[in-house]
Amino acid sequence: MVRQIVRYPEPVLRAKCRPVTEITPELRALAADMLETMREANGVGLAAPQVAVDVQLAVIDVSHNPDCITFMKIDGQEVEMVKHMPVVLMNPRLDLGKAKVADEEGCLSFPRLRADIRRSCEVTVTFMNLDGKTVTVETDGLLARAFQHEIDHLNGILFIDRMNAVAKVGMKRKLARLMEEWAEDE
Repeated sequence: MVRQIVRYPEPVLRAKCRPVTEITPELRALAADMLETMREANGVGLAAPQVAVDVQLAVIDVSHNPDCITFMKIDGQEVEMVKHMPVVLMNPRLDLGKAKVADEEGCLSFPRLRADIRRSCEVTVTFMNLDGKTVTVETDGLLARAFQHEIDHLNGILFIDRMNAVAKVGMKRKLARLMEEWAEDE
């Protein structure tokens, strides 16, 4: 089922999400709904607070762009990324690589807003999957960026918080205009 994606400044987007303590049929249904919602919106990731649920659950799928990464390891083993999409992650822990790069980013909770965001080029993410297994993924490129973006959501951090000071000043007016448009859309 496609769920409504909440838009900024909805308070749930600022929530520090609760950890998943049990994998229930309702949680599995939420993950399936989130994947359907993300695909319907042409996104590469979606976090539970974006569908108004304050739990540490996110989904990512970058399989449409197999060249968006140079490597992916699961539990230390090199894997073919497309075969391991989509990723459903719960209770993630994120370790960031030192090298950073700025690239354009958007967010389904901020329709029509894009900005250059500086993020780590490589990440290591340890999380629980829907089978209840703890998995460690090492990767780079768009997948690394998506992990960072979605995990930020689970901690109440939005991509606009990651903008540099100059970009934030320029974005304030644009964001105010967009928020008026979003209100008219509803």
